[in-house]
Amino acid sequence: MKTLAIELSHEAEEYIEAIYKLQKKGGVAKTKELAEALSVVPGSITNTIAHLEKHGLVEHKPYRGVKLTAEGEKLALNVIRRHRLAERLLTDILDADWSDVHESACKLEHALTENVLLLLEKRLGYPKFCPHGNPIPTIEGEVSDVECYPLTDAALNQICIVVKIVDEKKGILLSLVSKGIKPNVPVHVVKRKKKTMVLCVAGKEHTLSQTEAASLWVKTAGGNQNNV
Repeated sequence: MKTLAIELSHEAEEYIEAIYKLQKKGGVAKTKELAEALSVVPGSITNTIAHLEKHGLVEHKPYRGVKLTAEGEKLALNVIRRHRLAERLLTDILDADWSDVHESACKLEHALTENVLLLLEKRLGYPKFCPHGNPIPTIEGEVSDVECYPLTDAALNQICIVVKIVDEKKGILLSLVSKGIKPNVPVHVVKRKKKTMVLCVAGKEHTLSQTEAASLWVKTAGGNQNNV
C-alpha cells in the first residue's frame, strides 16, 4: 500500500474508517449511521464529509449516503491497518486486556509511521487478526477475512464459533467478556426474543441485547479458527 500524499486530520481519518466499516456492512454509509458510529450529532458531520469529497475520497449523494472512492478505500485500509496493529501492540507486548484497547488504539494509531508499522509487524510475528478477530490489512492493502455471518442469522441450537466482534466499543466488549464471549469460543443460540437473544456459552445461558448479538460474527463449528 503506497503512502498517500493527502494529509488528513485525526478526525477525518476516523470518518474514513467508520465509512469503510459501514460500507462493508450495508453498501453505503448513511448519515445517521455514521453519526451513531462516531458518537456525534448528524448535523456536525456535513463539513467533514464536504472536506473529504473535495479531496476525492468520498462520494456523497443526498438522502442516499456516503461511499468511499478507490483512493478513499486505500486510505481507510491504511488507517485500519495502523489501528489493528496498535491493538496488538497493546495486548501482545504491553499486556493490556483485549477488551480495553480499542479507544487507546484510536489515539495511538495516528502516531505510527509506516516505518514503525513495519518494525512492529515484524516484532509481533505478522499477525493476521486484531485481538477482536478482525483482519489486519497487509501493507499492499489486501484483506484476508474468514467466511462468517452475524450471530443474528444463526440457527437455533447450532454450535457456532465466534470469529470476530465488529463493534469494538468498550461497553460492548466488557459486557461480552463478562459472559465469557470472545473469538474462537463455541456458542449456540437457545432462544430469540423481540429485543434480546439467549446464548449458551460454556454451559451457561446469557442474555444478549440486539446490539451485542449483531456485533458478533460466527461460523458453523468445524472449520479453521482464527489465530488471535
